[in-house]
Amino acid sequence: MLWRKFGNVRKIKFCQWCGGPAKHEIPDGEEKIRAICTLCGKIAYQNPKMVVGCLIEHDRKILLCKRNIEPSLGLWTLPAGYLEIGESAAEGAIRETWEEAGAEVEVISPFAQLDIPLIGQTYVIFLAKLKKPQFSPGPESSECCLFEVDDIPFDSLAFSSIFVTLNLYIEDVKSGKVKFHYGTINKRLGTGPSDIRAFTLDYHLQV
Repeated sequence: MLWRKFGNVRKIKFCQWCGGPAKHEIPDGEEKIRAICTLCGKIAYQNPKMVVGCLIEHDRKILLCKRNIEPSLGLWTLPAGYLEIGESAAEGAIRETWEEAGAEVEVISPFAQLDIPLIGQTYVIFLAKLKKPQFSPGPESSECCLFEVDDIPFDSLAFSSIFVTLNLYIEDVKSGKVKFHYGTINKRLGTGPSDIRAFTLDYHLQV
């Protein structure tokens, strides 16, 4: 598709190294349009960002956080955020859980990897358990709450990735076996983060 070929490359106007103006064309030996500095000649490559988080089980309930920031202000999500340089995916998920839910957790196993090509993100979600039965909202959360599976607020979830993750978890619980899932969430063009049902789940693999 055309949008996949161009992506957001045309938003890059200046070189991140020398500040020179950028041109947009296909470099020799490549297939995609890139932002190329007209002064130093360096090419700006855009790579997906990794979002890491925890699906926390406690007393057969799931811990969710209500977002206190945009996007999706006031909607529910799993504690998750961008992986930082110098930490593993599991370490990042534990950190994000502490920052957003004030909860100390132990990672049990990876649960899902969900790629979202349209927005250049990959979600890695871990199953985890509370080390202590204590949690409280951090600055990016207005509320944290444990939900029975049947009471999860699916109409008030923040993102498609969380919608998919929780549905996969519920299916696994009902089947009696929690698996590892991989899939690609293809969002419909023109939809926003809160349009959580505007997607297809493709290449779904489970182990």
